[in-house]
Amino acid sequence: MVEDGAEGLEELSSALFPSTGRAHTIGLTGAPGVGKSTLAGELVRVARERERSVAVLAIDPTSPFTGGALLGDRLRMQSHATDPGVFIRSMATRGHLGGMALAAPEAVRILDAAGHDLVVVETVGVGQAEVDVAAATDTTLVVVSPGWGDAIQVAKAGILEIADVFVVNKADREGADQAARDLVQMIRMGPELGWTPPVVRTAAAEGEGLQELWGAIGDHHAHLEVSGGLAAGRRARLLREVESLAAEQLRMQLREPLGQDESLADDLVERRIDPYRAAAILTRRIAARP
Repeated sequence: MVEDGAEGLEELSSALFPSTGRAHTIGLTGAPGVGKSTLAGELVRVARERERSVAVLAIDPTSPFTGGALLGDRLRMQSHATDPGVFIRSMATRGHLGGMALAAPEAVRILDAAGHDLVVVETVGVGQAEVDVAAATDTTLVVVSPGWGDAIQVAKAGILEIADVFVVNKADREGADQAARDLVQMIRMGPELGWTPPVVRTAAAEGEGLQELWGAIGDHHAHLEVSGGLAAGRRARLLREVESLAAEQLRMQLREPLGQDESLADDLVERRIDPYRAAAILTRRIAARP
């Protein structure tokens, strides 16, 4: 229902909302091929060893031909398929910039309301449009691998700003030490904040470094609780989501009169009015509606 925007979604959301806000949410992002899905599977294993229920929301690339998700993450997490304490769901990006499906925040709330202690959101890729993973989770992990590329391009992509924990995965390979040093140097060059992102080395395929990563995640969560950042972050995310939903509803209202009003469209095409004035006319019309 959430992914399709089905009828009755607003009533569903209203009924579930009071039961949300309890789960610890973790965002997992990074360039393709760094081992995010394997790392997510290992995080699930560590959480289950501590008897915590886990949900994984894997935002998969959408096929440009069929519109469907590739579902690769579920294939990589088969070892948890029979565990009743684990729920894995793939969602398609459907061409949405930012790596996050439009319905992801509501999907996270449903997994939260279902009673999961931990909700892991894995997104496709990382870049200037992918930073909105940080807007949907309490703790954001940015995963890199040896030979991760030009530091300036990474800084431009905005991952310094969104990362709460950096993970150098495939740390058993050559170049891992250099990748970790580069990250530490970039962090030192960044602004002084209340939390300094740690750099954790893992080899997820071999199950190495996961205890250290789990500890770093726990330290960040504890810092948020002590500093008041947990409540403040969740408040800010809810307000941003409301703003996005309101903007989307207004956008839908704007499309209808623009398409139906041939005179306004003609004035625009014939350059009798400019786009700013046309936008002002449409805004006034919507504001005047009962």
